[in-house]
Amino acid sequence: MWFFRRHQTAGQDRQEATRSPELLAPELLARIKTIQLRTQRLVTDALAGEYHSAFKGRGMEFEQVREYTPGDDIRHIDWNVTARMSSPFVKEHREERELTVMLIVDVSSSGAFGTARKQKREVVAEVAAVLAYLAIQNNDRVGMIIFSDRIEHFIPPKKGRSHVWRVIREVLSFRPTGRGTDLDGALDYLGRVVPRRSVGFVISDFLLGEGLDEAFSERLLVAARRHDLTAIRVLDQREVSLPRIGLVELEDAETGETIVIDTASRRVAESFAGLARADLARRSEQFRHAGVGEIQVWADRPWIDPIVRYLRAREQSVRV
Repeated sequence: MWFFRRHQTAGQDRQEATRSPELLAPELLARIKTIQLRTQRLVTDALAGEYHSAFKGRGMEFEQVREYTPGDDIRHIDWNVTARMSSPFVKEHREERELTVMLIVDVSSSGAFGTARKQKREVVAEVAAVLAYLAIQNNDRVGMIIFSDRIEHFIPPKKGRSHVWRVIREVLSFRPTGRGTDLDGALDYLGRVVPRRSVGFVISDFLLGEGLDEAFSERLLVAARRHDLTAIRVLDQREVSLPRIGLVELEDAETGETIVIDTASRRVAESFAGLARADLARRSEQFRHAGVGEIQVWADRPWIDPIVRYLRAREQSVRV
């Protein structure tokens, strides 16, 4: 299924590579400013309360043990102390004042694809900016790991609105040295640079090669035991369905391989869609098995609603 990761032609690659920094800088600055303003409004209007309810309740620190009183949740009984004292005692926890939020951002070449309003890379930047604003607004620290088929850049967790600007700028302007994707390596790096529990958002299209499935599943399980992880899948509709436009040459943006297919063929279109659905289902099953949350957002449609629904669902699970 390598051809799901296609999409930017060699000509487009050369065009991007030959743009001068002087010409690119004003355009990039305008994009950063637009994303900053838009994400600030989204945070203020739709998401701030949802984020606090969904994640703050998960970050609890032990405070003390006290005697059980009628009405206490029996799940909080400290059985060791109860056995020593011959009467029931419960653990009390308090909400952590701040969380460490880590954005693990995929900047591999597949992010350059986009068939509608935006490239996936731009949606990744907007999602990362919204999450960073949410965290900063709730007095949390935000850090970022940028990766491709290697660790490209690490931004240590910090607070402050200027830090959000840096997050947006890095995601949009970063020029990776690698083209491929190594999610296994990114999760391993998270465990080494952030030893304490954090809230982690892995933002990627998660279009992995077959040979990486087993290693990724194992690493995902290990990472999810230490960190509260959510996978945010950024996809485009043309990665799951083909337009009926005849012969098309597809290029794998990460390997450079090409393939010619007849999109007018019903058999080809159905086979493509079936493989895409199977890939989506297999990734979702991996996330469920590891206890990792999943959000699917699409570059060719509004993406804020899936995030709101996810945060509300998490809030409900915290209350249970």
